[in-house]
Amino acid sequence: MKTRRIWITAFVALFMATFFGGCKDDQVGVVGLCPLVISTSPINGAASVPFDKVITATFNEAMNPATISPSSFSLANTGPLGGRMAVSGKNSSTLVAGDLKYNGETFTMSFTPTAKLIAGTNYSATVFATVKDLKGNAMQVDYVWTFSTATAASGAGVSPTVSSTDPVNVATGVVLNKTITATFSESMTPSTINATTFTIKQGTTSILGAVSFAGLKASFIPTSPLTGNTLYTATITTGAKNVPGTALANDYVWTFTTGTVVAPKVNSVDPIDLATAVPLNKVISVIFSEAMNPLTITTSTFTVMIGANPVAGTVVYSGTTATFTPTGGLVAGNTYTATVTTGAKNPAGTPLASDFVWTFSTNPPPTVTSTDPLDLATGVALNKTINATFSVPMDALTITTSTFTVFLGATPVVGTVTYLGSTATFTPTGGLLSGNSYTATITTGAKNPGGIAIANNYVWNFSTVAPLGPQVVNLQSVARFGIIAGVGVSNNAGFSVINNLDVGIYPGVRTSITGFPPAIVNNGAIYASDDVAPPGVAAMLLQAQTDLTAAYNAARDAVFPAPAVAPADLGGKTLAPGIYTSASTMLLQNGDLTLDAQGDANAVWIFQVGSAFTSVGSGPYPSSTGGNVILAGGAQAKNVFWQVSSSATIGDFTSFKGTILAFSSITMNSGAKADGRMLARNAAVVMTDTNIINKP
Repeated sequence: MKTRRIWITAFVALFMATFFGGCKDDQVGVVGLCPLVISTSPINGAASVPFDKVITATFNEAMNPATISPSSFSLANTGPLGGRMAVSGKNSSTLVAGDLKYNGETFTMSFTPTAKLIAGTNYSATVFATVKDLKGNAMQVDYVWTFSTATAASGAGVSPTVSSTDPVNVATGVVLNKTITATFSESMTPSTINATTFTIKQGTTSILGAVSFAGLKASFIPTSPLTGNTLYTATITTGAKNVPGTALANDYVWTFTTGTVVAPKVNSVDPIDLATAVPLNKVISVIFSEAMNPLTITTSTFTVMIGANPVAGTVVYSGTTATFTPTGGLVAGNTYTATVTTGAKNPAGTPLASDFVWTFSTNPPPTVTSTDPLDLATGVALNKTINATFSVPMDALTITTSTFTVFLGATPVVGTVTYLGSTATFTPTGGLLSGNSYTATITTGAKNPGGIAIANNYVWNFSTVAPLGPQVVNLQSVARFGIIAGVGVSNNAGFSVINNLDVGIYPGVRTSITGFPPAIVNNGAIYASDDVAPPGVAAMLLQAQTDLTAAYNAARDAVFPAPAVAPADLGGKTLAPGIYTSASTMLLQNGDLTLDAQGDANAVWIFQVGSAFTSVGSGPYPSSTGGNVILAGGAQAKNVFWQVSSSATIGDFTSFKGTILAFSSITMNSGAKADGRMLARNAAVVMTDTNIINKP
């Protein structure tokens, strides 16, 4: 119920943003997504939380720090484990005192209790809807989650762990001035984080450096830059202890390799080499391959010349970019030579390998420098305005529907033309048509204020979005898995088969994978979070679960084309490509569901299930009583996605199609087969008896 309540809270906020005006965006008249809490630590329903836990809530966007105050957050003691929960919220008798902070870089609010949390106790945390983003939008509803602390017996003596490092284990190409860090799972005793317990070695030789500790992170800053192309070993020893005095269970060791010492170089310049028709107000810029020493980027090392005559100007350096601003601008009809000399060096003192020299000219006529959409662009939105940007400001009177045209084949598109700055805009009347190719043209009738026209007609082409269905959900690295689960993978009976896909579990361990054999993975492998070989399995699985979460959120949040409300029972229905949504459960029972692509092999379906999804069938395969998913009109199982907010059940002897992205568990009943993937974020995937999963 707790999980459901939080998801309902997020759904209500999204629903209000979508259907009741939402929240204002940076663009005038544009409705955006209201601020939301997207993750918490501890997570909702967490148990055995450490007594010194810092409570955090991360937002989906930058928030106004002025609205992050003690009145915008509460942590309440709601009673002992097993007892009746007290009323939470702003009841002063239950509130926990502490320090509230906000990190604008990570969008994270953190609350550090003044005293340790009480053992064996329920807590309720609330972010109140008074918090606002930088545009003044408030959260639509309070965000509430709960957790409980460990009992005194279970909480004592639990070893802290190293949760992440930078560089990561076996990282390569590490910069020579790298600060090496390790982040712990809980607060540590600072005095135990020192040069004895945090070491860096090159072979058996210790590297000198300064060790510091802040928050949950230990940092090692080498006294001198690291050596290039060298393997280093970092170690956190068991001398590192948490606040109660419990040490790491084992030394934590990881390795990384530095990059080869390479001289910095110029990656790109603007204007590019041999550029013509450069604007007279052009600022000349250089982007380096790495950060440089600002003291070496001056008018002595970055020069611009006309022939043998230096151009007066100012040089500014920021990030990896140096700019030269000519005093009074450039002069028309001239060729310029720009140079960055070997006096430009990186912070380690390494100079450019050689002087970098390029030329450009300020020679009219004006040109079209860019278009939006680009030439040969595909998937252009139907409400797109067509833009062309010129190299210099133009005479607005020459930018009209006669000199800026758009055609659909031989038929002119009706629209209006406007001009602002150096950009002309064509706005089609009534928008563009889907699935068509268009030709846009700027004619030689377009002229600059001096009356000079562009040399030739400028023509480009683009095509609009395909007409059927939403955008495909990008599974990224989790696409390799036919099954992935959070806590368990089981085959209860029969010879189940997973074809051409892997099986994985994270954070669950290999002992939580049961029934293999008799179940087999054909042309794939089984991976668990505690596998030590091959190296990097845990990181690979964590990335897969991270990508699963991103795919789940993308499917859940998909809103184009506009979602249709799904029928109570999908059985017996034929659905065109699109988004089908249900605020609660979704059922497939009385008959089969047919997905008709209408001849479009790339058509996509997304089913957004607010609670549980269940298909029901019986009889020989495929189920004779319904509950099957049938593809028609060129539809492909790889383009069908089922986002399930709780758990999913695939019915007895049913033929299922598509990828299930489940928040909780997935169960395949006896004889069920699927062309797709069973991807569970937090709970188990269960194969009941003789199930088959094929790569879609």
